[in-house]
Amino acid sequence: MDNRKTPLENGLLAFVLLGMCVLPLIYIFTPLFNFANYSLPVGANVLGIVTFAIALYLFWRSHHDLGKNWSPTLQVREDHTLITKGIYQNIRHPMYTAIWLWVIAQALLLTNWIVGLSGVITFGTLYFFRVGNEENMMLEQFGEQYQAYRQRTKRLVPFLF
Repeated sequence: MDNRKTPLENGLLAFVLLGMCVLPLIYIFTPLFNFANYSLPVGANVLGIVTFAIALYLFWRSHHDLGKNWSPTLQVREDHTLITKGIYQNIRHPMYTAIWLWVIAQALLLTNWIVGLSGVITFGTLYFFRVGNEENMMLEQFGEQYQAYRQRTKRLVPFLF
């Protein structure tokens, strides 16, 4: 088993929890951050709801397709297999795509400069630290099979990026 859980990664996961869960809950249940509110047109709320629904589906589907291979930390287990079917057929990191959509929805639905952007900032930090390490780990584990998969798929958005 290759486990790359480091104190830095643990700290980044806690940072994401703060930005995507703790601060939004404080905002929803207290007036603490009301001084930083902003307003958006009603259409932005609708877009936020739709974006969040897509994020939830994509997150569920990613977990479903990964099955026993899923882990919240960077690790490859003894019986780890490379998943290239289902949602993984066109993108390598649909779970990250789902979380990007989630934090965009958060900014559209929680109209506050602190809380709305906290998810983008905290998850963005984790993403940019982690995705390269994850790609390298998969390349080390699966070699040419992963390299071929990387060449025929995009990282986050099918056919684009």
